[in-house]
Amino acid sequence: MLQFATSFVYMIERHIMSDKTLTTVFTKLRKKFLNMAMTILPDEEDAADALQDAFCKLWPRRDTINDEAKAEALTGVTVRNICIDRTRKRTLPTVPLDEEHDTINNESTYSEREDKYNRVKAIIDNELTELQRRIIELKEIEGVEIVEIARRQQMTESAVRMNLSRARNRIRECYRKEAGDEQ
Repeated sequence: MLQFATSFVYMIERHIMSDKTLTTVFTKLRKKFLNMAMTILPDEEDAADALQDAFCKLWPRRDTINDEAKAEALTGVTVRNICIDRTRKRTLPTVPLDEEHDTINNESTYSEREDKYNRVKAIIDNELTELQRRIIELKEIEGVEIVEIARRQQMTESAVRMNLSRARNRIRECYRKEAGDEQ
């Protein structure tokens, strides 16, 4: 019976210590975590909400957080991930389409689309590197995910994303330049 009581007291003390560790780190480093959140989320209220969400997310795991260094590291990673998730979830405003311009049957619209397609295709063929052309084709035409493109091309995912971004920017730049030259 004495052994049970001793282990029960140890368990309670450990639980109180883990609660205290997480709470102490959070209160002591709140300003640091808030500044980190504000580098990703410019609105202070959003950053404070993200910080609160991080604390709520970590609270159920408080028993596994037994020292301040671990609490600080977990909190930093959690705050960063929550901020990134919030940034990704923000939606861009949509613009309603004019039905007249969205009609496929309209002969001038069809020829305009075909002309735009041909211009973009020419830019892809003439202005992009072979690797960028292949990545654009896999991603935009075949609908292959970044992970799979990286595997097929024997590249890292970040290298695929970088090449995809550069290719898109180059296409956009050349298309705008051509459109400016026509006016």
